[in-house]
This record gives sequence, structure tokens and C-alpha cells, in this order.
Amino acid sequence: MSDTVSFTAHLNLISDFQEMWKYAFMQHAFEGGTIIAILAGVTGYFVVLRRSAFTAHAFSEIGFAGAAAVILVNIAPIFGLLAGSILGGIAIAILGRRASNRDTQIGIVLAFSFGLGLFFLSLYSGYETEAYSILFGEIVGISTGMVYLTAYACVGVLIVVAFLYRPLLFASLDEDVAEAKGLPMFFLGVAFMLIVAVSVSFAVQVTGVLLIFSLMVTPAATASYLARKPQRAIIISVAIALATTWSGLFIAFYTIYPVSFFITAEAFGLYILVRAISGALKWRVRRESMETAPRATSAILPGSIMRLPDSKKRPDTAQ
Repeated sequence: MSDTVSFTAHLNLISDFQEMWKYAFMQHAFEGGTIIAILAGVTGYFVVLRRSAFTAHAFSEIGFAGAAAVILVNIAPIFGLLAGSILGGIAIAILGRRASNRDTQIGIVLAFSFGLGLFFLSLYSGYETEAYSILFGEIVGISTGMVYLTAYACVGVLIVVAFLYRPLLFASLDEDVAEAKGLPMFFLGVAFMLIVAVSVSFAVQVTGVLLIFSLMVTPAATASYLARKPQRAIIISVAIALATTWSGLFIAFYTIYPVSFFITAEAFGLYILVRAISGALKWRVRRESMETAPRATSAILPGSIMRLPDSKKRPDTAQ
């Protein structure tokens, strides 16, 4: 019979946080979650901008096959996720040179990879928590070494994004114009795929394979409704990812439910709220414009002649 440990929340959030921070596994979870949220917030903006949400989901399931394969030989799932996602990203980039034409290739690779992952998982006879963590995430089980590895990967990806920021942004906004300007579209496509592959591999630790949208897509999609400038949208995307991750960890500590559920629910709820407010504001602007339009047209009566100033009279009437 396994022992269970329960934690009781109080109305004082500061004391609750101090109590939670006493445990090393929660410290590691906050450290790893913070790094992953920053990584997902930045790369997720380009995923949304390039309309590649399906790509991010595909990488998680492609990496799932790699993770399920390596746990059979007692290797950490993150290395299988990285290997599977990177190889899958290169394959998708080669098969579909343009982002707008990759859906078919992604679907083919995704279906095969997910089936392969289920096959490997059926061969696994170890603890079920290992397979559960791949599918739904288990950030509270992250180790100190994995936190450092996640930090190094985050720094590396952010350096690459900073180096490729302008051409990648240009190519994401308009592929045809970017190609006409002579930008290396194939190189940018492969680089983007590798960036997303690495980001998804580490984000899976928080949300799992099946809920990857909650960090890689939803914060960036919400930010796109709140800001037009790319820099502001990226900052807002990171802020949303951090807020949902931190609050999800805090709430999950005092409940029996998984962290990924709270992160997903909060991100989705915020997205719906922003969409509703944005839609209401647009409807109000349209209604006001429709109300002012008749007033502007009624000010000019049919058959009336507007008197021009003397300086703007026609030459034949100037005499």
C-alpha cells in the first residue's frame, strides 16, 4: 500500500508559496517550467505566424516514437524526443520545401510515427508512469541535470532565433516576396523545423505529447490578438506562457490533478476571453461606423451645389 502525501492550501498565498518552495522537486519544476515557457513563447510566435500549428503537433507525435523507443533500453525519453523530432523535421523540410505545401507530408509522417510509438510502448514492461509522462507530461519529476540541459537548449535556440530573426520573420510573413528577394528559403525552412523540433521536445516535459498546443500555440495565438508588432507579440506570448505555467504548478501542488490540465485550461480560457473581447470591440466599431455613415451622407442634399473658394474656381468661371 503506497503512502500518500497531501498538502493544504491557505488563504495566504505567500505562506502557501513558501511551503511549496521547501520541496526540491517543486523548485526544479518551477525552474524547468520557466525555461520551457520562455522557449515555447518565443518559438510559438513563429509557429502561429507561419500557420504551422499542425507542424508543432506533428513534432510531438514524431518525437513520441523516439521517446517510446529509447525507454526500452533505459535511456531518458528526452533524448529520444530530440532524435525523433529532429529527424522528422529534416524529413518534412526536404519533402515539402514550402510551408504552405507541407500538410500532406506532415500527415503521412505523423501517422506512421504515432503508430510506431504505440508499437514501442506496447513492448515496454516497466513503470506506467514513464509512458504516462511522455503522453501527458510530468514536469514535477524533472531532475537537476535535466533542468541544466533544458537551460542549455533554450539558450542555444534563442541565439539561433536572434541570428535568423529578420529573414525568418520576412519569410514567415510572405514566402513569395521573400523568395523573390533571394532569401535562402530551403535553409530557413530547415532551420525553422529544427528550432520547433527542439522546442517541442522540451515542452513535452510540461504538457506531454497530446497537449503540446497549450504551450506552443495557445499563448502565441492569444498574443496575436493583443499586439500587432512582432516584438510586443513575442513578449506577451512569453508572459502568457509563464503565467499559465507558474499558476498551473502552484494550483496542482495543492490538488490531485495533473499540472498539464491546469496549464491547458488556463491558456484556453484566456484565449477565449481575449477572442470574445476582441470580437466585441470590432462589433462596436462596425456599429459606430454604420451609424455615422448615414449622417455624413445626409449632410449633402441631392442636387445641391457646393460652392468652391475663389482660389479653386474653374478657369471658365473665373471671369
